[in-house]
Amino acid sequence: MLVRVRPCQSVIVRILPIPMNAKQPPANTALAEKLASLPTSPGVYRFSNEAGTVIYVGKARNLRNRVRSYFTGQSKQSGKTAVLVSHIASLEVIITSSEVEALILENNLIKELKPRYNISLKDDKSYPYLVITAERFPRIFLTRQVRRDGSLYFGPYTEASQLRLILELIGSIFPVRSCKYRLTEESVASKKYRVCLDYHIRKCKGPCEGLQSEEEYQAMIREIVTLLKGKTSALVRDLTFQMQQKASELKFEEAAALKAQIDGLRRYTERQKVVSTDPVDRDVFAVATGEDDACGVVFRIREGKLIGSRHVYLTNTGSMALPELLASFMEHYYLDTPDLIPQEIMLQTELPEGAMAALLQLLSSQHSDRRPVRVMVPRIGEKARLIAMCLENAEHHLHEFMVQKRLRGEIARKSPALEALKQVLHLERLPERIECFDNSHIQGTDYVSAMVTFVSGKPKKADYRKFRLKSFEGSDDYAAMHEAVSRRYGGSLAEELPLPDLVLIDGGKGQVNVAWRALQELGLTIPVAGLSKRLEELWMPNERDPYNLPKTSPALRLMQQLRDEAHRFAITYHRKLRSERTICTALTEVSGVGEKTAEKLLTRFGSIESIAKASIDELSAVAGRKTAESIYRFFNTPGSAKA
Repeated sequence: MLVRVRPCQSVIVRILPIPMNAKQPPANTALAEKLASLPTSPGVYRFSNEAGTVIYVGKARNLRNRVRSYFTGQSKQSGKTAVLVSHIASLEVIITSSEVEALILENNLIKELKPRYNISLKDDKSYPYLVITAERFPRIFLTRQVRRDGSLYFGPYTEASQLRLILELIGSIFPVRSCKYRLTEESVASKKYRVCLDYHIRKCKGPCEGLQSEEEYQAMIREIVTLLKGKTSALVRDLTFQMQQKASELKFEEAAALKAQIDGLRRYTERQKVVSTDPVDRDVFAVATGEDDACGVVFRIREGKLIGSRHVYLTNTGSMALPELLASFMEHYYLDTPDLIPQEIMLQTELPEGAMAALLQLLSSQHSDRRPVRVMVPRIGEKARLIAMCLENAEHHLHEFMVQKRLRGEIARKSPALEALKQVLHLERLPERIECFDNSHIQGTDYVSAMVTFVSGKPKKADYRKFRLKSFEGSDDYAAMHEAVSRRYGGSLAEELPLPDLVLIDGGKGQVNVAWRALQELGLTIPVAGLSKRLEELWMPNERDPYNLPKTSPALRLMQQLRDEAHRFAITYHRKLRSERTICTALTEVSGVGEKTAEKLLTRFGSIESIAKASIDELSAVAGRKTAESIYRFFNTPGSAKA
């Protein structure tokens, strides 16, 4: 669903911090007028602190009433909300045409800005998906990365073993190709590829040689999509009709193949757990709550059978009420998986009135046949037992999460290296998050910088970052360090990643002072230290002489580990850039190929070897006919240096 928000209606209002014990709107007349001028339309509001950082994003059916409610009757507010209000320095509102637009915009802004006081929704792992690629002859495989490439994704599945069983079933029923060939019209027509063993054992019908038409293959893919959506009954009926039709036409081999598919589908259906006697598509939601964490679970039931479940952890919940947590979980779930909306939704409790209205509008607009979605809160009978089972699963997952969270906290507190580092550097708190920077170059070329992150003394590779430096020319290590630190803590990464407890520099006195000045320019007071390679000396900002730590110090060993990891990461990135530049230089030896064309060719084909094997037609699609002929002759002329 595409939402177009009218940017011309963005209104910025500057307000003053409100005392936490205030019970009435502020006495300041100008401020009261600004709050009164807020529109009554639906929309999204953003609160920012004195530094200009967005700390909360919310949606409202009536922006004026919702925003003003934060500054009236604060004695009744929860502790978390009172702290939020005490940090508000300014707000911005964006007017939308409906509550659904506000809901979608709020979801996008929370993902982008990651405000401190909003609930965080996260899975405990990277769940696998089943992907059907957007190709003429689609492939089907398991993946843990969802890309916006036009492909169709099903999931996430909580267990990879469950997904592999589904893939095995699909392979046993439908002859889907397993090769990675690019089956374009040209490649199929020219017989560029040959059938493999799968064709001979009847696991594939040979679309690579044109032995199976695109229409027939796509019809098979539609049947697989129907299966994955849980509509097995309709698929069995359709295949049964086709089988009877083939039999009446005396096409017994094709009828037998269809019968084998039907038998496989029935075996698959028998393995699914029947949880309801009525064959209705429904989702069941429940949330288990803790002190500052919660866990939401959804059961996906199709035609009365439980085909999958998903659990999501909600952190930073504070004293948020259960209905609000449930509404937040459902909104994020259906915005992420719009193709999985059922006919009926069952909840453990009623949602807030405003949230329910917006959610129903969203569900109805995204439902495949535009039918209204029924939402109910069962109290007795079979449906109530489903809710109880869902809640039991949520409580189990939340208990596991709290145990792991407590263990992680205990490990961090007991880390001798972190404790020693805190004492050595005279830090106010334990440096649980440390970020280390290093630069890499060869005589000023391909200048790069890398940042690695350790959390609780262990690498967190998801938060590693690399920078290609361009703000200066030649060899200037100080300018390189200044640019890298400024981009990390002053650009978009400042909102994407949390601030560290310590910044470590792979370098000596000069680099440490430059990094410290860059942070000062940004208004940040993060502790900075440096570790030089030659003598393993510890440098502090604005200190004349370094410190020497004992070789057996756990603090020194941790800093060495950070520095060496940053050095490895920077060197790896630098070698990659140098290799790409060298390959581009080799391609530019071809007449008519410049740097831009070389980059396009490498992006399209991936390597020099693939370019050398490509046909003139494939090369023409990237570089034009004349240049393609030059490239083809360069690599394929007998006696050529590259042939």
